Amino acid sequence: MSVTPLASVPFAQPAASAFRGRIGRDARSGHYAVPRRYRLHLAPSCPDGLRIAVVHSLLGLDDVCPVTFLDAVPDCPDGGHSALRPLYEASAHRYTGAAAGPVLSDDWSGRIVSTHAPDITRDLARHFGGGRPAPYPCGAESEIEAVERLCGQDIEQAAQRAGAAGTGPAERAAALHKLLETLGSLERWLVGREYLIRDQVTAADVELWVTLVQLDTVHRHHLDAAAVHRIAGHPTLWAYARRLAAHPAFGTHLDLDGIARRHHAHCRGLEAAGSAVQILDWASHAARTS
Repeated sequence: MSVTPLASVPFAQPAASAFRGRIGRDARSGHYAVPRRYRLHLAPSCPDGLRIAVVHSLLGLDDVCPVTFLDAVPDCPDGGHSALRPLYEASAHRYTGAAAGPVLSDDWSGRIVSTHAPDITRDLARHFGGGRPAPYPCGAESEIEAVERLCGQDIEQAAQRAGAAGTGPAERAAALHKLLETLGSLERWLVGREYLIRDQVTAADVELWVTLVQLDTVHRHHLDAAAVHRIAGHPTLWAYARRLAAHPAFGTHLDLDGIARRHHAHCRGLEAAGSAVQILDWASHAARTS
């Protein structure tokens, strides 16, 4: 199944990651695949942490790669977690950056393998997925990458610009138009489909679902009510998000209180009327509390 309407999106540059090690099958790589050797450190209140948590659950890796949950709100002024500082300092001499999550660490060496979420989820699926349905099915990588670009640039960044304080009305209107155009394309694409690119859950669904969670729980607070009503006016798209939220690998990781506290701790924008217009009742699917 092709996702041509999603594949022509310019690449949105991701934030730089401090560590980009990979898990490999070759023992000479240093990080070869051994059950219970690696550990995840993440907060589901963070979008990347939520993505990894969902993929980890889809793969059933609780016994293979344990998870240490971080506080929902980083406790360091630079946005890092003090609990991760020893790992960062053991992994890079005189490390001075933020000890940020998520982190994949190596319990054998006490050092960090990777802080790059897309690499982490791909390596977990590739080397520890076993016989479970693959979030990265063969031949789907380009489609998944296209969805990642679409979500990063045309939903996340567009929503941020549409609600940014101090931005001119024309720029906010253009960003809102781009956001609504993208949601409209997804709405049409999902008609008659249960999942985004295959007949099973894939990493593309994880990416879009987390992006929609952020749109409703974070970005709408900085949009006016009319804009949020227009965003909500895509019933097929939001029904898709609701179905995924009911999936135990998805909804059980929703930390709504943590998302709200993380947002308020770091946001410097102004709250707008859209804050009162919730699109989905995420709380009905959220089992995890902070």
